[in-house]
Amino acid sequence: MSDNGSQSTSDTSDTSALSYEQARDELVQVVNRLEQGGATLEESLRLWERGEALAARCEEWLLGARKRLEAARSGDPLDADSKLESGTGTESPIGGDR
Repeated sequence: MSDNGSQSTSDTSDTSALSYEQARDELVQVVNRLEQGGATLEESLRLWERGEALAARCEEWLLGARKRLEAARSGDPLDADSKLESGTGTESPIGGDR
């Protein structure tokens, strides 16, 4: 097993603490590493899995942002928080630390 990229190939469940920007930036690094080639098959698979988890985290953030915008447009900002909390089954990525 190689130590290259071991930071970004850790357990995929740890993405829940990442901000959108952190997840996006790490996803860019993972994609660049995969595009460079030269990784073993096992490392490539770990990178791919990490990328999938990071992409899912980014999507959670974007869906949360969309729901907040929709609620703001409808004039009910309190509704935005309730939609976020029930939308993904996880802690609200946006607006949870108000």
